Amino acid sequence: MTHVHKRGMALILFPLALTITACSQPSAEQASAEIGSPEETGVLQVATRNGSTTYYVDRHENPIGPEYSLVSKFAESKGWTVEWTMYESTAQVLAALESGNTHLAAAGLTHLPSRTERFTRGPAHTEITEQLVCHREQRPMPRLPEEMAGVEIRVTAASSYVETLNKLAGQHEGIAFTEDDELTTEILLSEVAEQDLDCTVADSNIVQVMRRHFPHLEVAMNLSSGKNLGWYAPKAFEGIADTAHEWMNSSAGDEAIGDMETRYYSYIGEFDFVDLRALNRRIEDRLPDYKSEFEAAEEKTGMPADLLAALSYQESHWDPAAVSPTGVRGIMMLTGNTAESLGVTDRLDPVAAIDGGARYLADRHRRLPDTIPEPDRTFLALASYNIGRGHLLDARQLARDLGKNPDSWEDMAEVLPLKADKRYYPSTRYGYARGYEPVHYVQRIRNYRDVIQGAFE
Repeated sequence: MTHVHKRGMALILFPLALTITACSQPSAEQASAEIGSPEETGVLQVATRNGSTTYYVDRHENPIGPEYSLVSKFAESKGWTVEWTMYESTAQVLAALESGNTHLAAAGLTHLPSRTERFTRGPAHTEITEQLVCHREQRPMPRLPEEMAGVEIRVTAASSYVETLNKLAGQHEGIAFTEDDELTTEILLSEVAEQDLDCTVADSNIVQVMRRHFPHLEVAMNLSSGKNLGWYAPKAFEGIADTAHEWMNSSAGDEAIGDMETRYYSYIGEFDFVDLRALNRRIEDRLPDYKSEFEAAEEKTGMPADLLAALSYQESHWDPAAVSPTGVRGIMMLTGNTAESLGVTDRLDPVAAIDGGARYLADRHRRLPDTIPEPDRTFLALASYNIGRGHLLDARQLARDLGKNPDSWEDMAEVLPLKADKRYYPSTRYGYARGYEPVHYVQRIRNYRDVIQGAFE
């Protein structure tokens, strides 16, 4: 049995949830003003919702997100501009499709037969599983569907999770849940993390991102096999769905999906509860002591403060007295030679070390060709910070020799480990290096930065 649960919106802030203010939304019952096709107007109207796996605004007020990236490239291929409308929930996105107030919905929607009956299915771009997520201290922890009886479960209204849970409730006695018509899946996950709710259901890609911010979230079980996320169009704009299918299945679409996966998902490593719990704790008890120094370094060098903080955490866990067995030391783990070249006389002085480390990263960044696009240029600069500029230049030449793109971090992540391969490194100028290290180094910094960035909002 399913009950609709209505409640006010809770104000919960967490690092990835920087979002723009939602526009006032029309209800499904309101008659919509007719909108012309993008072929006529040059404008693609897109409905989405704020979230880490859809669309959000970063600390520099730039829109980003998986759906944003894909739609933007699709529209660019057609010569269209995009007008985004933010909706607060999946239910409101579906209502916009129903009313015809949009050309396309790109909001992390699962392709379902029930939705395809109502709307025109667009292309799929991501495969997920639906997961029951609880607090790791939940007792008893439901590991089988029949063990869900008596567990408090709340999910966002009109989501695919409602269909999944209704099906399970028909198969197993005692399963009950409520639909929340205001809170998003991300907010419900945060309530689980705060132990204000036993469990919720979420797509695996959302869980993958959220667990880095809330390490106490635990996947109790998978509730589905693979399902596709993709776009939908109103029946009146079936042609747009067809055009989107054609683009997504083209080489340009394949490349766009690959870029999206690389930027937002592929660098996320295996979940490490201890590491992430320690990071979140140190954001509270250590980062405040150095936050203003990272911000001052950004003002001076242009290197983002949250990036510098993530680099510093990777290097020293924000310990200004850190010393490695190889002699690098301080909060930015500078070598003696590097510190001397930067005019840093005391590497254990966090103010001087953060300033010096930021200038060193900015120098690594500046020395790379301006033609390298972001964020690849920043990732390559981080690799240079870790392995040294000479070894990075070796790897870039090796990439050219192998027919790879030296300006692409994705390609360089494949080539850098070859600096440790005896089939390749003897032919390079600087010889052997542990080239796999900068690949993991950049991956970890990207993970840490995603968690840290909320402290700088």
